Amino acid sequence: MFQSFDAASDPAKGPARLAALRAEMAARGLDGFLVPRGDAHQGETVAERDERLAWLTGFTGSAGACAVLADRAAVFVDGRYELQVRAQTDEESFERVRVETVKPADWLKEAAKSGARVAYDPWLHGRDEAEKLRKALEAAGAELVASDNLVDAVWTDQPDPPLGPVVPHPLDFAGEDAAEKRARLAEDLREAGVAAAALTQPDSLAWLLNIRGSDVERRPIPQGFALLHDDARVSLFMAPEKITPEARAWLGNEVETAPPDAFGPALDALAGRKVRVDRTTAPDWVARRLEAAGAEIAWGDDPCLMPKAIKNATELAGVREAHLRDGVAMVRFLRWLDEAAPSGALTEIDVVEALEGFRRETGALMDLSFDTICGAGPDGAIVHYRVTRETDRTVVPGDVLLVDSGGQYRDGTTDVTRTMATGPVPPEAARAATLVLKGMIAISRARWPKGLSGRDLDALARAALWRAGLDYDHGTGHGVGAYLGTHEGPQGLSRRSNVPLEPGMILSDEPGCYREGAWGIRIENLVAVTPATVPEGGEREMLGFETLTWVPIDRRLIQAGLLDAEERAWLDAYHAETAAKLAPRLSDPKDRAWLAAACAPL
Repeated sequence: MFQSFDAASDPAKGPARLAALRAEMAARGLDGFLVPRGDAHQGETVAERDERLAWLTGFTGSAGACAVLADRAAVFVDGRYELQVRAQTDEESFERVRVETVKPADWLKEAAKSGARVAYDPWLHGRDEAEKLRKALEAAGAELVASDNLVDAVWTDQPDPPLGPVVPHPLDFAGEDAAEKRARLAEDLREAGVAAAALTQPDSLAWLLNIRGSDVERRPIPQGFALLHDDARVSLFMAPEKITPEARAWLGNEVETAPPDAFGPALDALAGRKVRVDRTTAPDWVARRLEAAGAEIAWGDDPCLMPKAIKNATELAGVREAHLRDGVAMVRFLRWLDEAAPSGALTEIDVVEALEGFRRETGALMDLSFDTICGAGPDGAIVHYRVTRETDRTVVPGDVLLVDSGGQYRDGTTDVTRTMATGPVPPEAARAATLVLKGMIAISRARWPKGLSGRDLDALARAALWRAGLDYDHGTGHGVGAYLGTHEGPQGLSRRSNVPLEPGMILSDEPGCYREGAWGIRIENLVAVTPATVPEGGEREMLGFETLTWVPIDRRLIQAGLLDAEERAWLDAYHAETAAKLAPRLSDPKDRAWLAAACAPL
């Protein structure tokens, strides 16, 4: 199994660990320390060594932070994790703060005493974040101090850094030679008068050099840093144990490799030259080192971000194939679930294990794209619920079952959510599921003028829920990579996403509705941005979405009377195409029969 069911943290350990951290602060003459979720690559998914927030607080969500002062400590999370943070942290030790209303900088401005010295690890914060923290503390008469990591100093059994081998990502999957990528990005640097760009995100290294790795679970990336020079050379800083002879040959002569500790001296060597640094994704440590060396920082986006987000024809073809393969596994799983759930003998872990088994039987599964979220009944209301042996719940016939899952295949990354009935459906759940479906269909059918961003479309997914006085506390969709991260920027479908959508970008479309203590509902397809036809008389260049995910939507949870004629037509057409695409790939007649019934018109 890729997925384990051991509890990743223990809230009971929080008080002692918090005390140890405070003792370390006092020994160093410090009054506070900041513990973000991310790592030196500002990554959402981190290696075990970098799970500092979970180690200290017990909270294991993929986004959050903790601010520790001598007399107060707070964990900051967004709405996705409100229930999870309550369950995973000690309420006597840690305040729970919604980051939408109070950000860490705001909390520090109010909580820090005048004269306090609050430390941060410049490897774990970008320049933008560091400046916000500095200004907030100065307003309180306090000081932000750069430091090595205090959690590392007290985490006595901290895991070693990962050393997964670098592997080539062939042209059959990448669609563009790495030398061509380096050349076109270097040309942009030259035109801007920039000598080099600091690359600090592993996804960027993986995309630019056509390599993959295994340093982080569920994300096929090799951790490291690089400098892309204006002559298209790359200096790659990575543990030498990770670069196999095959990888060394694949990288070629224009990519020089060196250990991670050579990154700093390489930055020093850029003194007097202009260097591109990303304010939000590069560690503040990089900017501080360049400033100390006398380099000129040209603030700007990581040059790989947009090219990586806009998939080429080969990548899109691979992603389509991956979704068809994954769709077959999902159909086999859903048929199994329909047959097994009425027994009342299934648990959430049984469901997760079965689904992974069907994906493994494709013979192409490299990893899960994230730990499967499988929430029965009230567990479904925990947006990013991860079942453990301690929380494993029996799937009682009649429970609404939410399963959010995906696979990493060499030709693409999948992410699909379906919410299923396991018996009689509560009417209020069916109504909510139908409103959610209306929002998912609205995004799927959307057409918009080129130049708009995700924040311009987000409300389409919420409109039906809003009319009913409902909403959800997460974005409508995130970007997705091509055999890379399941969450990929800069594109998104949310109120915060202001990056214009471009053809070739892949996003999730996943509105939801959650009732604490009862059920959670989410329906998710992946979609790709594509040029849209302009109706007769139209004057603007338009974009739309191509559906990538082909998996039946449970009609037992749909109140057909709430759908209008166009929504019903979309759903029937989606199901007809799902059946047409997947049936020829199913070898078992019983699977084909189940698919035909699941995809019947409303």
